[in-house]
Amino acid sequence: MASSDAAGDAAALRDAIVRKLTYDMGKSRSGARDRDWFLATALAVRDRVIDRWIDVTRASYEGGRKQVYYLSLEFLVGRLLRDAVSNLGLDATLRDALAPLGVDYDAVRLAEPDAALGNGGLGRLAACFMESLSSLAIPAFGYGIRYEHGLFRQILRDGWQHEYPEDWLQFGNPWEFARPEIAHDIGFGGSVEAVRVSETAIRHVWHPGETVQAVAYDTPVVGWRGQHVNTLRLWSARALDPLKLEAFNFGDHVGALADRMRQEAISKVLYPSDETPAGQELRLRQEYFFTSAALQDLVRRHLRVYGDLTSLPDRVAIQLNDTHPAIAVAELMRICVDLHGMGWEEAWAVTRGSISYTNHTLLPEALESWAVPLMERLLPRHMQIIYLINAHHLDEVRARHPGDDRLLSSVSLIEEGHGRRVRMGHLAFVGSHKVNGVSALHSDLLKKTVFRDFNALAPDRIVNKTNGITFRRWLQQANPALTRLVSDAVGPAVLDDAGRLEGLIPLAEDAGFRDRFAAVKLANKQALAEIIRQQLDLRVDPAAMFDVQIKRIHEYKRQLLNILETVALYDAIRAQPHLNWVPRVKIFAGKAAASYHRAKQIIKLAYDVGRVVNSDPTVRDLLKVAFLPNYNVSLAEMIVPAADLSEQISTAGMEASGTGNMKLALNGALTIGTLDGANVEIRERVGDPNIFIFGLTTEEVDAKRRDGSHGAAAVQASPRLGEVLEAVEGGVFSPDDRGRYRDLMGSIRGHDYFMVGADFDSYFEAQRRADARWADPTAWWRSAVLNTAQVGWFSSDRTIAEYAEEIWRVPLGR
Repeated sequence: MASSDAAGDAAALRDAIVRKLTYDMGKSRSGARDRDWFLATALAVRDRVIDRWIDVTRASYEGGRKQVYYLSLEFLVGRLLRDAVSNLGLDATLRDALAPLGVDYDAVRLAEPDAALGNGGLGRLAACFMESLSSLAIPAFGYGIRYEHGLFRQILRDGWQHEYPEDWLQFGNPWEFARPEIAHDIGFGGSVEAVRVSETAIRHVWHPGETVQAVAYDTPVVGWRGQHVNTLRLWSARALDPLKLEAFNFGDHVGALADRMRQEAISKVLYPSDETPAGQELRLRQEYFFTSAALQDLVRRHLRVYGDLTSLPDRVAIQLNDTHPAIAVAELMRICVDLHGMGWEEAWAVTRGSISYTNHTLLPEALESWAVPLMERLLPRHMQIIYLINAHHLDEVRARHPGDDRLLSSVSLIEEGHGRRVRMGHLAFVGSHKVNGVSALHSDLLKKTVFRDFNALAPDRIVNKTNGITFRRWLQQANPALTRLVSDAVGPAVLDDAGRLEGLIPLAEDAGFRDRFAAVKLANKQALAEIIRQQLDLRVDPAAMFDVQIKRIHEYKRQLLNILETVALYDAIRAQPHLNWVPRVKIFAGKAAASYHRAKQIIKLAYDVGRVVNSDPTVRDLLKVAFLPNYNVSLAEMIVPAADLSEQISTAGMEASGTGNMKLALNGALTIGTLDGANVEIRERVGDPNIFIFGLTTEEVDAKRRDGSHGAAAVQASPRLGEVLEAVEGGVFSPDDRGRYRDLMGSIRGHDYFMVGADFDSYFEAQRRADARWADPTAWWRSAVLNTAQVGWFSSDRTIAEYAEEIWRVPLGR
């Protein structure tokens, strides 16, 4: 009977897919390509979500449930078909539905474009959180921007990064619903009029100089087992006037469209270069655009249900994902005071009671600030509100700490030195009832560094919420073979509760289980080796250790340290070929920001080193270097299950958390890393024997920087490092331009802010410890199994449950 039901479900789904292909797309079965089948399949699967989506949304409001609103400039959702199909439990049904049509499900899902709506960990975290909010049945909206092109497509030409538009919407997006009836006016520039409404009261009226419409596009986010569906609402910019008809009729066909192009540029590209004043203005316009649209939208919805804004903190939790939406503090005050006539104190209580803020960085350049003249020109009313917030805030500080001018300067929302700027992190802190870091170390450092004085003023405001990942996507979907092995060992309920992975701990001592675990890893490595062959025309040995560093290219993430160790290993293999070297494949992937020239140079160096190493017959395939271009979620889903060694080597004290470290450990990779971000907590979970820790601690890094330690001392103390730097500086890897890397290597001999030289020998030694472990298969696979077994705590379900309890005060729905 069960098989008959399954066959019936597959037949019904097959019929739905064919109907979509025929009547929604106007295609015949014989003429349909993989992309057509993807669109038809996605539409048919989407239909199975809609009823639940509508019912859940209605029930949430009718039941008076508190709503979570997650504001993020990035949502790196990746491909969605397999995500939806998996959460709905339709995997087998869909394969059975497509097979009689002669359609391969894997080819269909790979035809889906990768939505490039994020840059890295920040956007992927937002996507993970949205899935967990649905899986835990917490009513929620995600708010962001529907970037037409998203983050750029990376192409490497002779090792140099080139950026091209990512046309993920070229053939439409079957997951989204356009909502042209949901549009909010977003103002910029203009003037503020003070209107006297009584002898003692003045109302401020903002008259924007220009207005852009934010138009909603909704994507349903399906939770695990399909029981709850939330909404990801992304905003697209639309000009009020599509063209200046008079100018067009007079022959100025381009000029007639100029205003429209400028206004709609807001939702064209994620992270436009901010090297120019125009780029900086566009970035600020983007941030205000989506934040204002989100707040107007949630206020509209709240008023429709509850009638007034005084109850907003009881019914709404607004989470700011980093400083990008920090303008929400001033915007919500404007909505309350200017548009709804609230008194200042009441509006401030509503604002602070509703908003909480997640900080993701300790890097000064990532704690956004905006020039006051730009703010005054683009958002004049908000600048007035920020000045007033700051005045009240500093009055309170002055009353508690009279005469402490240093403290006042430190906690002021306005930075006075080197041009007056609005400190957006400060604004977010002051306007939030809770501020959280994203790992235990990061949260502790927030209290001691960037928010030290704020923490003294409000010691209970900063809390920790260690990041997590949607373990089902990064295990069940990315690594189905390992999922089957794990489910057979500890039961299928492991997909409901990541904590059940601990049932694998005793099996780390089971030789048969370790062998099966290793066989799964080998199959994944064979698949990745084929991708490397296809993309790079480079053959690598799947039996070699796959040593992986996949993340945004940045100096603090220290891809450079990895490359220099690769050169040292290359030299050692050539100098002592008789030793029993462990075969390695060094795998890099990641994008450099378009304007980050040194990061682009690091990519080029990785390419140049790879070109020399990969063509040198003396290394006898003991070392290969592969840089895979255009890193995105889909590529990560192929690399992560195949990784043996996970490179998490940021300068201590600079990585807030990391989530790649969690994904890789979940899939049985051993971490080599510093005591930075969530590495600290991973070590606590997996144990010292199952992780390779090296390098300076956060305190030691700080001490070296305070002492003005020079990189030359580290180079002098390390003959191996000196030889590597001389080789790179001398053009061994750049014979076409022998001076190409002189400045890059000079930065290590000089200030060496990121401690590449200081950590080099420790890193080299840790790599040799990894070699020794790999040479003992029993020890390696025991550690690999224990990594998978002991990182279930890093599920985003756990993280979201903690947010819900301590910050948002919302009950779980399941």
